[in-house]
Amino acid sequence: MSKEKRQIEKEDLLPSNVYLKSRKQIRKDLVEFKKDRRVALGPYATFYFESFETMVAQVQEMLHIEKGGDEQLKDELIAYNPLVPDGKELTATLMFEIDNPVSRAAFLGKVGGIEEKVFIKINDEIVKAVPEEDVDRTSAEGKASSVQFIHFKLNNDQISKFKSDNATIELGIDHKEYTHTTKLTENSVKSLCADFI
Repeated sequence: MSKEKRQIEKEDLLPSNVYLKSRKQIRKDLVEFKKDRRVALGPYATFYFESFETMVAQVQEMLHIEKGGDEQLKDELIAYNPLVPDGKELTATLMFEIDNPVSRAAFLGKVGGIEEKVFIKINDEIVKAVPEEDVDRTSAEGKASSVQFIHFKLNNDQISKFKSDNATIELGIDHKEYTHTTKLTENSVKSLCADFI
């Protein structure tokens, strides 16, 4: 798949009958690809770094499940294209995964605004995450959503440092109720480097 692709179009998707035949293998390959793009942070937060490939797979799977044809395709592209990295950013789905509904509600009730407190640190330089614009992720009552969509927008200098072999890259959340940082593995950094131009 071309690394330059920044937007999914209809021709990037397989016809449903072809997808059905290859679905098992496609999903297996995707699990392998996503392994280095999944980063756990603290007990509840998991970042899934998105890419052109992960978003194509997501759209393809939604169409397969819901069978809504071209009408649905339009909606899926509006929903998922903003999460395809534009070449100067990393995009991620941040999920707070807590099985127990009572604990989950209590936790999310305490971490309103957490999407504003996410960052990547490249050596000693902090890049704050920018939440996806058209989605309000903290309710008026201050309750956070369990799914957040975020962008890390980097300048050329930061991208060069990110790609350099000796950079220390950390991912963190600095919210008074949830403060954690983790160093990205070499494999994760390598996989994410492909998202930049």
